[in-house]
Amino acid sequence: MKTPRSLFCPLAVLALAAVAFVPSAVAHGITLTNVPMQGAMVHVGFAFHADHGELHAHIDPAVPVLTPLSVSQPEAMFDAADPWYDLLDPHHQGQAFNRQYGFVMDGETDPLPEGSAVWIRQVAASAGLQAFRYRGTDPKAWEPMFGTAGSTNVFTWTLTMFHPAYACPVNSGPHHADYEAFLVNAATGEPLAGIEPAQFTLTWTVAGQEMPSLTLAPKLALSWAGSGTNYVAEASADLANGPWTALTNTPVTVDGQLTLLLAPEATERFYRLVPKVAVTDPGHEGH
Repeated sequence: MKTPRSLFCPLAVLALAAVAFVPSAVAHGITLTNVPMQGAMVHVGFAFHADHGELHAHIDPAVPVLTPLSVSQPEAMFDAADPWYDLLDPHHQGQAFNRQYGFVMDGETDPLPEGSAVWIRQVAASAGLQAFRYRGTDPKAWEPMFGTAGSTNVFTWTLTMFHPAYACPVNSGPHHADYEAFLVNAATGEPLAGIEPAQFTLTWTVAGQEMPSLTLAPKLALSWAGSGTNYVAEASADLANGPWTALTNTPVTVDGQLTLLLAPEATERFYRLVPKVAVTDPGHEGH
């Protein structure tokens, strides 16, 4: 019986190298043009009680979760033209974010004193937490507030509902921020005497996302033409006498080549390609 045509490749001439195969990026299916809230609204409601001379804050019991887009919508990315792109997009900083807290005036509040306004001041916040004034319609806005990036820690509220955006580095947290809301003279900014401010704290958990670690290991890369699907690779420690053993790894296509990644052996080995039909040949050595 004819010996099957073989291609021999001694280990000595194979370049031992750390071969890293990186799958080509899969195109994202969704490009977002706004910043998702990441959940249902969590009310931060304010009411002025004239009879008690105080401003009161009530917060829904739900705790928002700061979540990176790669976790909440792994198939999505942000539009590169939007101002929050660099901070939040998974291909850049990819920070966790949330917009669930919504500041509103309670429907049962007493009318505010004439000529007054509400200011909200951030007193303290956990390290890494950032706040932004957000607007998703043109002209879009992503402006630091509450002390972020050197901004003032005081926000002059127009009493219309607003959802500040909060962000933090992935794997940080949990986070909190302490605030006080107080009434001021709208013309001078001076706090109104005799009216107690509302003191409150906002809290967040952070979606867990362990960063994957990179491993670089030495591998042998056996490659042959991508058209050679009817061949199987075999290995032996003895070039002259065999036996030859078929490699069970499934080859993958890399740059048009069928490729097998193998861990280098401690002893010298030889490799060859044989037609697949030879594997079932009763006279084929080693099978």
